[in-house]
This record gives sequence, structure tokens and C-alpha cells, in this order.
Amino acid sequence: MRYFEKVLIANRGEIAIRVMRACRELGIETVAIYSAPDKNALHVKYADEAFFVGEAPPQKSYLNMERIAEIAKMSGAEAVHPGYGFLAENAKFAKLVEDEGLTYIGPSWKTIEMMGSKIESKQTMQAAGVPVLPGTPGGIKSIDEAAKVAEEIGYPVIVKASAGGGGIGMHVVNSPAELEEAIEGSMRIAASAFGDPTVFIEKYLTKPRHIEFQVLADRYGKTLHLYDRECSIQRRHQKLVEEAPCPIMTDELRERMSASAVTVAKTSGYKNAGTVEFLYSDGDYYFMEMNTRLQVEHTITEMITGIDIVKQQIAVAAGQDLSFDQEDVSIRGHAIECRINAEDPLNNFQADPGKIVRYRSPGGPGIRVDSGIHMGYTIPPNYDSMISKLCAHGQTRMEAIERMRRAIYEYVILGVKTTLPLHHAIMHNREFALGNTHTHFLQEEHIAQSLRRYLREEETRMQTLADSLRQGKETAAISAAVNVYINQMRR
Repeated sequence: MRYFEKVLIANRGEIAIRVMRACRELGIETVAIYSAPDKNALHVKYADEAFFVGEAPPQKSYLNMERIAEIAKMSGAEAVHPGYGFLAENAKFAKLVEDEGLTYIGPSWKTIEMMGSKIESKQTMQAAGVPVLPGTPGGIKSIDEAAKVAEEIGYPVIVKASAGGGGIGMHVVNSPAELEEAIEGSMRIAASAFGDPTVFIEKYLTKPRHIEFQVLADRYGKTLHLYDRECSIQRRHQKLVEEAPCPIMTDELRERMSASAVTVAKTSGYKNAGTVEFLYSDGDYYFMEMNTRLQVEHTITEMITGIDIVKQQIAVAAGQDLSFDQEDVSIRGHAIECRINAEDPLNNFQADPGKIVRYRSPGGPGIRVDSGIHMGYTIPPNYDSMISKLCAHGQTRMEAIERMRRAIYEYVILGVKTTLPLHHAIMHNREFALGNTHTHFLQEEHIAQSLRRYLREEETRMQTLADSLRQGKETAAISAAVNVYINQMRR
């Protein structure tokens, strides 16, 4: 079965390595791109070829569409995988790749463009019968109109950027007195971040759950789902912990929500892998948006279904049909993912870039670590602070939690502050163990306040485990031999 001879990965770090691993198993050569700070990054060494894309600022490197397309053509790549973040949901980039005669491993640029507008996608899905939150039918045209809609649906409401993502430009409004300032602030941020000042209003749910469905669709009309994920534990509207399946899911609710997710994909003419996101509250669910790319948390869906989503992306992009049907997909156990970031959870999650002086990743039954770093690696301040994705799988949810607790205990990262202590606190929280999570879980459970005592114990524990990592002559010789081997493989 032929896929591609060579694929360029238009990304960096752990997701670049994740895609390269799938390519290597399929016998596909890989092309990496790197910025100045990433010259010696692991994804650069892992790839078959690597090309300098630009200086540190993303606009000059990983967001430089023309330069990336130029490298793809020059290297002889047949296809481009965008990973996630950077250009992964950029319709202009997808179109540029297609215009250059290359294959974009993802949905069409027209689908990305349509689903990239929260207003347009919401209107389209409402017409298709998918539940949506009440709010303004389109972009806000005047403060008077916004005030009228807010009064009709009831406070609190939330102001969102139509072209936005990652919580950028969102403002919760609790009273009429706050509305005008929130709208003006959201419009300024939206214009600056996305080049589009359009904002809209929705009803704000105070304690919703964030539930999403992974979907796959081929070019021959087959569209199916790979079940659900719970992504409610967030900070600043960005996910920290995800699990699959959702712990409160019933057969009846799953049947309704999965049908809506498939409807979203079919209505948008979706091809490849995507994620349909919903908010759930008091028995009702509402379409929020569709992520037209591979998700960070695709790992846990792979763990409970046994399906390699990245391989499926490549196969669909190469014109293959999905080789299985919906009835062939089943849930096997439970999986949890913790995003390990170089951030200080006691200082409003401020990023803490720097050099990792000691590093040892956990292992053992049911543990998966997707990472692009190593001991001695310097985390640059220019990009996302994610160090790794730590995943645990068990036959039951409780076994997955217990394995995650053990994996967090084994994880050694010294030199930068990380969110490991936060994840320790979450995994030992009673309400989390019961499955009682929502999007304001961190604040309501006062997780940060429970960290201080653990941090003192953590420092001692990590230092004890780190003593075995002190690099002597023997370890240095082994590391040098590994580097020589990697370089020989690349030739």
C-alpha cells in the first residue's frame, strides 16, 4: 500500500517527533524544519533531513508559510503535516501547500476556513440540527443590540472572538454595566491576535464540562467517531488534564453526542482527523467548535481504541479509505493525559524557560510519554512551554489514576519549574477521583493552595532520584555513541 515517499513536518518538539514516528513505521522519509534555538533539538536529529527555517520569532520561522513551502519543494517532500499549533488551522497555509502541488495532511482549506469562524460554523451547525448555545446570530453590530441579546438570554454571558482560539479574547460578563467594556476589550484583542475584530455573545455556563469527540473521515464518504474525551480541567481556557472516555458518559448520551459530532463532520464536508468540542451542563450539550487538526490529547484516544490516528491521517491524505467501520471501534479501558509544562503553578502559571539539568521520564505498565526534550536541553522562551504529554492507561479509571500517580512520582525534571506538582495534587484530589470535574475545577477545589507542602517533599524526592543521573564518563560515552548512531542513520 503506497502512501508518500517523503513528508515534511511543519512543526517542532514532541508533535514533530510523534508524526515522524508514524512515518518511520510506514517507511516514509521525514523532513524537519528548525529555527535558530532549535538547531540541536531532538526532532531535528530524529528526522531523515532537516532544514533551517528562520530565526527564533515564530513569524520568521514556524509561521513563515512561504519559506516552509519552499523547503518542502526543495527537499522533494510530497506532503506536509502541520502538527498542531502554529499553522495547523491556517486555511491560507493549507491552500498554499495545495497550490504548490503538494498534499496537505488534514482537511481542505475551504473546510478549515469555514470551521475557523466560530460564527459561521455555529450558524451552519444550528441549521443542521446540532444544539448550540443561545446568543447573537452573528457578529455584534452595536452595543444596543448586544445589550438586548444579553438581557434576553440572561447574565452571565461570554464575549468571544469569532476567529479566536485558546481562550484569547474571551470575557465573561456578569452584569449590564460590564458589557460595553468587555466587548471593546475583546474586539481590540481579536483584531491584534487574529486580524479580525469580529466578536459575538453566548450564554455563559457557570460549571460546564468540556467534552469532545474524535472523528475520522475519508474521501469516499465514510465518517466515524473514536469516542469521547473529557477536557474540563483547564487554566486560562487551555487544557491541563484530559481523559478518555468521559467519566460521566452514558450509552444514551454518547449515542446523541456522537451522532451530533458525525453530523458536524459531514455537514462541513470534513476529510481526515478532527475533533468536535461540546459544552455539557445539566443533561444538555451544545456545539462549541471544531478543531480542524490533530489534537494534543489524541494520545489517550489511541490508548483506548488501539487506533493510530496519525497513521490514519496519512492514509486518508494519500487517498486511502478507512479500513474499519464504526462497529469495529471499541473502548478498551481508561486513559488520562497530563500536560507537563515548564510553568510555575504558584505564580499564575508563568512560563519558566531554561536548561533542564536532570531528566528521567517514567515508565512501566500503561505509561506513555510523548516528549521532545532531554537532559541538557534548553527550553526556549519563544514557543509553547510544554515539556511532555504524560499518559497513563488502565483497565479501569481508578487504575489509570493510580498509574498516573506512580508515573508522576517517578518523573524527574530539574532546572525549571513544572506543572508536575499541580498534577500530583489533581490526581490525589477526592472530587477528581469521583469524576466531579468542570471548567472551573482548579479554582473551586483550591488546588494551588494544596501544593506548598508537596513542593517541599517533591524537591527532596527529585534530588534523591536525580543522584542516579549524574553524568560520569561512562554515561557520557554512551550518550556520545547514541548521537553518532543517530547521525549515521540520518545519512
